[in-house]
Amino acid sequence: MNIFILRHGAAAERGSQDFARDSDRPLTAEGQKQLHNASRAMEKMGLDFDLVLSSPFLRARQTAEIVAKALRVNKRLEFSEALTPGGTVEALVRELNGRKPTPVNVLLVGHEPYLSRLISRLISGGEDTAMDFKKGGLCKLEANCLRAGKCAVLAWLLTPKHMKWMA
Repeated sequence: MNIFILRHGAAAERGSQDFARDSDRPLTAEGQKQLHNASRAMEKMGLDFDLVLSSPFLRARQTAEIVAKALRVNKRLEFSEALTPGGTVEALVRELNGRKPTPVNVLLVGHEPYLSRLISRLISGGEDTAMDFKKGGLCKLEANCLRAGKCAVLAWLLTPKHMKWMA
């Protein structure tokens, strides 16, 4: 399984009076631009996804929708509580492993620090791998058998700047 992990783009500031709940914070204009660049870069890389699974929080939902529309995979877009900031790696792995047929190329869209912990768990078995996973950043993991522990190899990690250059 190829697991692509995308952090949502730049969003309205936490604690803003306009958005009482964290889950309601939208992407900013800058965040939307980041994701359009990322989408163009993904298209140039020839990426295609059997499944796009996103946190239902507004900024992640908007991120996933921009990418899914650009890559013409809207019908493969779904939402999962397992990708919210309070989600667990175990729940996400169960959800992915329960899919029949098993997807080969999956895009996961979510939040920090959850995504860094997810990446760390899958590549090292622990949650202390240090990384700076930028908003709008994308990484690729490769796993022969997905489980909630060491099972994957980090193939690459791209920053939003990398994807802007590629776009």
